[in-house]
Amino acid sequence: MMVTKTREEIELMRESALVVSRTLGMLAAEIKPGITTLYLDKLAEEYIREQGAVPAFLGLYDFPNTLCMSPNAQVVHGIPNDVPLVEGDIISIDCGAKKNGFYGDHAYTFPIGEIAEETRKLLEVTKESLYVGINEFRIGNRVGDVAYAIQKYCEDHGYGVVRELVGHGLGTKMHEDPEMPNYGQRGRGKKFIEGMVVAIEPMINLGTQRIKQLKDGWTILTADNKPSAHFEHDVAILDGKPELLSTFKYIYDALGIESTEEDNFRSKVYD
Repeated sequence: MMVTKTREEIELMRESALVVSRTLGMLAAEIKPGITTLYLDKLAEEYIREQGAVPAFLGLYDFPNTLCMSPNAQVVHGIPNDVPLVEGDIISIDCGAKKNGFYGDHAYTFPIGEIAEETRKLLEVTKESLYVGINEFRIGNRVGDVAYAIQKYCEDHGYGVVRELVGHGLGTKMHEDPEMPNYGQRGRGKKFIEGMVVAIEPMINLGTQRIKQLKDGWTILTADNKPSAHFEHDVAILDGKPELLSTFKYIYDALGIESTEEDNFRSKVYD
């Protein structure tokens, strides 16, 4: 059952989302060749708790860590380890936090130093597709409108759109209705209404859309071992339009990047 939120609840959810945003920003300053994902995971757990929140993924469905850390051909749900990152890698970091009874959950794929041009383009297009999808999350549209927009944008660039893994509603539970796939048909699926909050998260592969799972029961990889990218935002419908609750601003501040990509979807100005 789909659960809508009041404006007051949406502002509490913004606080949870911003815990994650600031955590990703903190990690952005630490990511470099030689750093291990397990080290970053420990930093994230401490930082989330310092913000008066709890790591949302730790123990969720028995997941063993604070962050899902998925390098290179790993799509999502990678488990942090002590293998150092190296120049040319990419690393998708999915982070969750719970504060005031509500969840925040979003993700960003980072390049490690200089990366291959075809991989850089994959990251660029995947992030662009996230905002293409967010633009469709408004009154009068349906789940299929967001899904189709993301799918068409990415497939027009020749990429594989993962089918088995989807975005989701968000609230007092990490996963609520509706499911938000990254492929579909316009005009299909549940209709969007005021007060909905969802996590939209394109998971896009350089090669095939097909995936496989490691024996650890968590890690998802591309079937052809080519790179995969993952970007995710938490978004509400306020006054009929998409309102970003999460932000990549703190990542960009850490990396010295200037961006206006969120300007059309965010009414708040963050320090």
